[in-house]
Amino acid sequence: MATKASAQVISMRGAGYYSSNTVGAKAVIDKAGGLVADALAGMVIKPAKTAFSVCDYGAADGGTSLDLMRRVAKIVRGTAPDRPISLTYTDLPHNDFSALFRLTQGLLGDQAKKPLAETPGLYIFGSGTSFYRQIVPDGTLDLGFSATAMHWLSKRPGLIADHVQAVGASAEEQALFRRQAMADWETILLHRVRELARGGKLVLANFCADEKGRYLGNTGGVNMFDEFARHWRALRQKGRITDAEYANATFPQFYKTPDEFAAPFRDKGSKVAKAGLRLDHISTAVTKCPYAADFRKHGDAAAFARAYVPTLRSWSETVFAGALDPKRSPQERASIVDAFYGAYEAEVAKSPEGHAMDYVHCFMVMTRSGGR
Repeated sequence: MATKASAQVISMRGAGYYSSNTVGAKAVIDKAGGLVADALAGMVIKPAKTAFSVCDYGAADGGTSLDLMRRVAKIVRGTAPDRPISLTYTDLPHNDFSALFRLTQGLLGDQAKKPLAETPGLYIFGSGTSFYRQIVPDGTLDLGFSATAMHWLSKRPGLIADHVQAVGASAEEQALFRRQAMADWETILLHRVRELARGGKLVLANFCADEKGRYLGNTGGVNMFDEFARHWRALRQKGRITDAEYANATFPQFYKTPDEFAAPFRDKGSKVAKAGLRLDHISTAVTKCPYAADFRKHGDAAAFARAYVPTLRSWSETVFAGALDPKRSPQERASIVDAFYGAYEAEVAKSPEGHAMDYVHCFMVMTRSGGR
């Protein structure tokens, strides 16, 4: 899910920046494709004049899910050849929807593939609406999908004193973020169940802390978030940033465990369970960092650093840029952020072993079965 600052950063870097620098995110979506196909196989998709409605929540520029949406359209058409399909891409109002529409129409990205927008009877829409609100009318959604987006909280519940993410926070700070995350999770699910038609499916792939305590960038070797904190701390020690700017770089994120994801479904008295949303599947999986895998083949540390750090920057820059005093000039803020990522890149180039951003996800499939 893009933020205002990230959308501005991405637009400065050129359309398609996000999807071109998040190869791992696409690999996760490809991995979720089997769950989506199984979910569709379990649905009754009848020929109808009304559209089969699909939503991609937190879609960013849409590039990482293009192949999945092609697959969805093919499966629906295999059952109901003439049924129209509506596809709504959702993200925050400041998302780069221009890039999204150009990607779906084949004006950016892989020119060899037929543009998604040229699929007969497929209608593409964009909604600049947070998934913390209801996005489509009650009972109209057949398939909802989201990947690598719902770890972003609706608000930052506080600052982390000496780290940048809840994974490195104190016990008290973590508890604050956990409470926010669980309240947000209920909000997300209640909006989705209202949107879903009876028998409609929701397939999600969210960052998590898995059963072995692994999370994004922490699967053995160098801990990515600890590195973020260390390099940000170094800027404060050098006087490049103030104490306030140091503390303000707190990611509004939380990585829930599988048990925390499943909690609203296991509690039969919860609002989610009473609304009729049923959990059909939950599992975790690690998707290995493609840049680290490439490095093991070519062995060029500098090339690895040049490829690896931009993927970290594509989703994290908004936090560090946004932490800086707005009274600083744009040039000064850009210089500080460039120095931050430049130091990280130099470190990776010098000592590449152990650096990797393995993705750790919780995959879930849900069905709206009824409710009261």
